[in-house]
Amino acid sequence: MTRLVEASGRTSTQASQALRIKLQQRTQAGRQGELTGMSRFAEAADLWLEKIESMVVDGRRSPSSVEIYRRQLRLHVLPAMGQVRLGEVTTPLVDKVVMGIKRSFSPATAKTARSVISGVMGQAVRHGAVVANPVREVERIETQSHRQPRALEAQERVDLLTWLVEDEKARRRDLPELVFFMLATGVRIGEALATVWADVDFQAGTVHVTSTLVRVRGEGLLRKGTKTSAGERLLDLPPSAVAVLQRRFMTGARLDQPLFPDVVGGFRDPANVRRELREARDAAGMPWVTSHTFRKTAATILDEAALSARLIADQLGHSRISMTQDVYLARRSSGSPAALALEAGLRDIAPLGVSNGKTMANDEGQDPVGP
Repeated sequence: MTRLVEASGRTSTQASQALRIKLQQRTQAGRQGELTGMSRFAEAADLWLEKIESMVVDGRRSPSSVEIYRRQLRLHVLPAMGQVRLGEVTTPLVDKVVMGIKRSFSPATAKTARSVISGVMGQAVRHGAVVANPVREVERIETQSHRQPRALEAQERVDLLTWLVEDEKARRRDLPELVFFMLATGVRIGEALATVWADVDFQAGTVHVTSTLVRVRGEGLLRKGTKTSAGERLLDLPPSAVAVLQRRFMTGARLDQPLFPDVVGGFRDPANVRRELREARDAAGMPWVTSHTFRKTAATILDEAALSARLIADQLGHSRISMTQDVYLARRSSGSPAALALEAGLRDIAPLGVSNGKTMANDEGQDPVGP
């Protein structure tokens, strides 16, 4: 593409000199780095993405975050401004692109795209290709929902677990105990599926949450550390949850195997399990339930038991109490031990006939009751 560059002066000579200076500035900007003012945005994006990918190696970035950035560039950002020269990226241009993404897709997508553009242009500034990051003045996008967090009520918990235990397909997919474990701990679905038996201490009645599962293009399913340091946590288990896990472990599991494995004993893809949960919740007549509903339910049980927001945040793995209060709780509270509160809220719905930390027998007094 060609561009018209204009300059003015009191005389034609001064105007010509001013024009030459302006052209030199366009071509010389960033001469000491890999980028110049004449470099395309797409070139800067490639360099920025390479830098972000290198951060995965030393743990400063999550593979899932890099995959999100790559997808944002490919689907939204580069089609709109990939061929624009860095010296021509202005605040009005970025604002137009971001607002267009917001209208066509969603505020959350636009917010992520804004962050990606800001990262690319920040690198251009460090290379001397541009003087300032034009994204700084772009209007910020609010994505926070004002909807009240919805959790499973006590009877809904009973109904859902009862239906999962009685449904053959749900049992075959190992959903009753997975859902109960998530309710009893408040962990994310990726954390639940990444937990191995070595992380469980039956004597102490605890589970050590250290990892999560993510799928990365070109690499497959990865078990990685939790997103933040607060995400790695040691949780006390309700007695009924300990009993459920003990029964599972007695079937011959190895310490390096996940608590909820696939058919060959490996890790299950969270995306596949979410799909199975959607099928189950629809069949159960609860179309609003998601895997995050179980996390909100655990938080609600703890809140109703008068635990402090700090203790609930620690249970959920949040570094900021405000995240817990804004997204997971309907009100603030203060109070008592998490495992006992979760036990009181869940003991009557434990799968496999577990109640009050003990395994119940059937009418003949023989085998434990199970699906």
